[in-house]
Amino acid sequence: MEDLEHLKKKFTDYVAGFYTENTQDNRAIRLKEEHTKRVCQNIVMLGKALNMSGHDIMLAETMALFHDIGRFKQYKLYGTFNDMASENHATLGLRQIALQRYLSCFTKPEKRLISRAIAYHNAAALPENEDKRTLFFMRLLRDADKLDVWRVVTDYYRVREKQPNPVIELGLPDDPVCSQKAIKALHEHRFVSMQDLKTLNDFKLLLVSWVFDLNFVPSFQEAQNRNYIGQIEKALPQSKEVTEAVKQARDYIEEAVKRIPLGI
Repeated sequence: MEDLEHLKKKFTDYVAGFYTENTQDNRAIRLKEEHTKRVCQNIVMLGKALNMSGHDIMLAETMALFHDIGRFKQYKLYGTFNDMASENHATLGLRQIALQRYLSCFTKPEKRLISRAIAYHNAAALPENEDKRTLFFMRLLRDADKLDVWRVVTDYYRVREKQPNPVIELGLPDDPVCSQKAIKALHEHRFVSMQDLKTLNDFKLLLVSWVFDLNFVPSFQEAQNRNYIGQIEKALPQSKEVTEAVKQARDYIEEAVKRIPLGI
């Protein structure tokens, strides 16, 4: 655990180098720094709920600590957190991790485990030929990450009118419509594709569709207890079409809490 505390200090020192005199830029950097801390908390919470060993929880928290480290360089280079308009922040992050030698205190298998989980934390799908242990950690990180992104956006939608933040909205237009492709994806219980995003409402539906990629009972319980889907729905157009699409996600959570066993 001493190594983890040392790595947390290294992370804080690294991020400190991206703060400037620009208030808007600092707001973006702070957003991701605070997000990282909460993803670390989420993954520890999930790890304990899943009865993981102390060592495995430490590995999981290390993944969470560095999962978004590419975001800071991404924003400095491109002024956005939109991977489609810049580059894959997971790949960018792995380059930073290698350059800073953050994983030098870990064994070779542990380095691979951490790196693979970070590489796929934002991927549309997980690799089919991966070993069971690595897949477990990949899924764990993805769940911990989603839980906090939901928190970030639902907190934001409550104050958006007074405090708009284009960084969170990925530069998408706030048109009062939802794309049929996004609606269709929810009815088919699959991700809304980033390539299909036309409006800010489509992005909200993408966030709703993330429920179809949750993996663990504690993750579903947390999403349900915090009513993330209901909160996002309030920020969407109030139409029968949207209500029926979002209901697919809401029902999926309810069923998942009942039937999915702990662990993989």
